[in-house]
Amino acid sequence: MGRRTEILISPRANFELASRLQESGAPLAEVFSFLSGLYFRGKITYATHFARAYRKLPAVWVITSNRGLIPANTVVTAEDLRSQGEVPIDLKDKRYVEALKTSAKDLASKLPSTAEVVLLGSISTDKYVGLLLKIFESRLLFPPDFVGRGDMSRGGLLLRCAADDQELPYVPLVGAIRHGKRPPKLEPRRWK
Repeated sequence: MGRRTEILISPRANFELASRLQESGAPLAEVFSFLSGLYFRGKITYATHFARAYRKLPAVWVITSNRGLIPANTVVTAEDLRSQGEVPIDLKDKRYVEALKTSAKDLASKLPSTAEVVLLGSISTDKYVGLLLKIFESRLLFPPDFVGRGDMSRGGLLLRCAADDQELPYVPLVGAIRHGKRPPKLEPRRWK
C-alpha cells in the first residue's frame, strides 16, 4: 500500500475526500486521481472528455488489481482500497489475471465487434497489454504519441489535449511499436 493510500484511508484524515471515502465511498476516478496524481488525472480527464459510450455501458473503465476492469464512476470505500492493496498487478498472481480476463471478456461481449477500445495505460509493459490484446485483439487501440513518454509526460499531454479539445490519433496495439525515443518535453503551460 502506498503512502498516499495510507493517508487517504487513515481514520485521522480529516479532508473532504478521505471523509467521504470512509463514510459512504467516493468515485474510483476521484480516488485514483488523488492517489496517482498527474498521470491518472490526465487519463481520466481525457477519457471523460472524449470517450463515447455504447448504449447504456459506461464509456470509461479503469483497471484494478482485484476486480479487473470497472467503470470509473464506481463508488469505492476505504475497505475496497485495502482489498486492492492485497492483490499486486502481477501476471504471476492468478487473482489479478482472472479478474482482468473475466471483466474484459464480459465487456467485450457487450460491445459490437466494430467497437474501438482505447487503452490510455502504459503500453510499454505487458502487465495488462497482453491480456487485453487476447480479448480485444485489433479493436484495442492506443495513442502513438505515448511511445517514449513517461507517466508524467503522458498525463500532461492528455490534460492539454482535453483542455484544447484535441483528440489524439489512435492505432491498433497489435504489432505496434511500443518502445521508442523519448519525444521533446512538453512546453510549460500556465493553467487557470
